[in-house]
Amino acid sequence: MAPATAHAPRPAAPRRSRTAPGLVAMVVLVLHAAYSLREHRRFGTTGYDLGIFGQAVRAYADLSLPASEIRTATAPPGFTGDAYPLLADHFHPVLAVLGPLYRLFPHVETLLLAQSGLIALSTYVVSRAAQRHLPWPGARVTIGLAYGLSWGLQQLAGFDFHEVVFAVPLLALACRAHLDGRWVAAAGWAGCLVLVKEDLGATAAVFGLLLIRRHHRRAGLALGVLAVASTALVVCVALPAWAPDGRYGYLDQPYPYGMFDGWRAKSLTLLMLLAVTAGLVVRSPLGLLLLPTLAWRLISPNPAYWGPELHYSALLMPIAFAALIDVLRRGVRLPHAAPLLVALLLLPGQPLRDLARPGFWQDGPRQVAARAALLLVPDGARVAASNSLAPHLTDRARVYLVAEGVLDRDAPVDWIVADTRDAFPPGAVEAVLRRAEGAGWRRIRAEHGIVVLRLSARTSPVPPGSTRTR
Repeated sequence: MAPATAHAPRPAAPRRSRTAPGLVAMVVLVLHAAYSLREHRRFGTTGYDLGIFGQAVRAYADLSLPASEIRTATAPPGFTGDAYPLLADHFHPVLAVLGPLYRLFPHVETLLLAQSGLIALSTYVVSRAAQRHLPWPGARVTIGLAYGLSWGLQQLAGFDFHEVVFAVPLLALACRAHLDGRWVAAAGWAGCLVLVKEDLGATAAVFGLLLIRRHHRRAGLALGVLAVASTALVVCVALPAWAPDGRYGYLDQPYPYGMFDGWRAKSLTLLMLLAVTAGLVVRSPLGLLLLPTLAWRLISPNPAYWGPELHYSALLMPIAFAALIDVLRRGVRLPHAAPLLVALLLLPGQPLRDLARPGFWQDGPRQVAARAALLLVPDGARVAASNSLAPHLTDRARVYLVAEGVLDRDAPVDWIVADTRDAFPPGAVEAVLRRAEGAGWRRIRAEHGIVVLRLSARTSPVPPGSTRTR
């Protein structure tokens, strides 16, 4: 074990009530759950990603490896299977823990509630850390609420469901154990990150380096070896073994941009990250844990990773707030309400703002038409659904995305349900509807842009590549 360092853990604090952190977590749970469920109800969720993860968890509930019919729409060239093996895409066995829950409550909303619960759990952990390590009684509320309403977590809730939500409480627990001086526990929680997604092994490895350098050499070394070895095994062996083409598709993506392309989006991400801690995150060693996630995002060839949108910044929030608590407990002066003020100032540009918008709670004619159209699809059907409608059918049907090639499957779909406004994949909805109707599919409903087609017994198969119209 390493000798004591200059930043030794504080002595055990007097036992304090857990009521305030619990209430903060409950408030965050209600807000995130209300938003996620309503956004799904109003068809704001999509097949990419909620539908895909719904199919994955449904497979786990049936004691099968995760696979997705929706994911076949963007499968590598040459893939001909009925469902794409998701462990060939990303390594996320942690999703299996939702299998028993989904078996009890077989609805895609179960994933949304689980995500809200995991966010609330991490909020409780961060709030308790503030309660233990900061001298101000109100810090457990202001820091906890600032974290639960932070822009990174809101963006996660605003984009369907994603496996990275499991890393959020794991990082919060690891960082809190680090703050408490429980080095072995910190290593244990950080080690679990390798079960969430293959890129999180880098974060676990950096955590191991922190422990080696400052606190507990044995625990840090064990964590570092686990992180590096498991990441190498997953990326170089496991993912290619599951992949139909025998390769890990994210390892050799071409880089069509210059290093400084997208600097506005990248700068905005960094500025918003600094804002939630008033810049203090850079003054804690825990801030080093941000580097792996920031590095792969900022040098990625995919522009979707650069900005503060989507779910990619959720991983940064527990680290940033743990670093903030670390800095404040060492005497750096900052009003403890400042992070909450920043969160509130950013709120008008974040998803949860919609909770206060009356129109968010009202169904328009298009939502009503979509709901009626979905009821026409029988349980167990093979259906091609457009992106916004797909997650509403994955619980009870075999769902494919309305995309190129969906009508050419060996085992054809017999229903098409499409929203003509859906733009992913680009141009796919109009092209598929045109092909199907040209081949004799029967249109049984078309209202407010929601179209339902059915394959009748008299309909001839759709010739591959056909563009014939009526």
